[in-house]
Amino acid sequence: MSGNLLEIKKQIAGVKNTRKITKAMQLVAASKMQRFQTRALSARSFVWELLKVLDRNNDSSFTSIYTEKRKKGKTLFVLYTSDKGLCGPLNTKLIQALFRSDKWKNTPEDQRILMTIGKKAQDYALNNKIDIAEQFTGLPEKLSTIDVLKIIDKILSYWTDGIVKEVIFIAPHYKNSFTFYPVMKPFLPFSDDTLEAVLGHLDKEEVPEFIQDDNKFMIFAPSQGQVLTRLYEQIIQAMFLQSFLELKASEYSSRMIAMQNATDSADRMIKDLTRVFNSIRQAKITQEIAELMGASMALEED
Repeated sequence: MSGNLLEIKKQIAGVKNTRKITKAMQLVAASKMQRFQTRALSARSFVWELLKVLDRNNDSSFTSIYTEKRKKGKTLFVLYTSDKGLCGPLNTKLIQALFRSDKWKNTPEDQRILMTIGKKAQDYALNNKIDIAEQFTGLPEKLSTIDVLKIIDKILSYWTDGIVKEVIFIAPHYKNSFTFYPVMKPFLPFSDDTLEAVLGHLDKEEVPEFIQDDNKFMIFAPSQGQVLTRLYEQIIQAMFLQSFLELKASEYSSRMIAMQNATDSADRMIKDLTRVFNSIRQAKITQEIAELMGASMALEED
């Protein structure tokens, strides 16, 4: 019985040490979540403002390489996931959103190009023998403009070289600390439906107001074509960064909840083990008292 008590005591100590780790991870995740939440919402507002500028100044007669509707070419899928685990169902939902989608299934295998952002997407693709054209892991949380441009240039090269006919991003939409959901966003080519594709999944109160205005007073330099082409590129860069920040906000939100659940489970385990420990100890004490009483009665009879 003493062996059981010692074993349970070690289990309680081990669970308490684990609880300290999960609690610390929960607090760190909560702190980082608040920081990325602010940055993600700011990036989202910046993208909306760029889209407003584009919507206000886009001339239906103007054509750009980024508005070409192509009949030939492959489809580039850009899948966002985290580099680390312990963040609940985040990565599973994002991976399933792509590989279980009708868009992926209905696209012939030789017409699919996969680009992964994050180690979890890379590992899944490798384990399931899915070809990866480009992979980016270990991106710094403080993503610099240079880091963004390296990836954006790679994406745009597929488009400008005429290899792909459309580009689709799969990333989480961060709603609040407890809610996120994966979204498939068609980024290229830009069309009248692009705005609806980007904003269509939002609740009514979240959708920004787009005011149609006559901008004949606008002066473009050096030309409207060059300005709008550059605007398209900036929107793509901003959308990529927005998706990355929303991924990080969702990641730390999910990790915070996961670690909170782990901490609560540790508390329950400690409580249950302590109850068992006390029950066994009480039984041991009762047995010792009974043995002493038996010995005392035996001595009195002698």
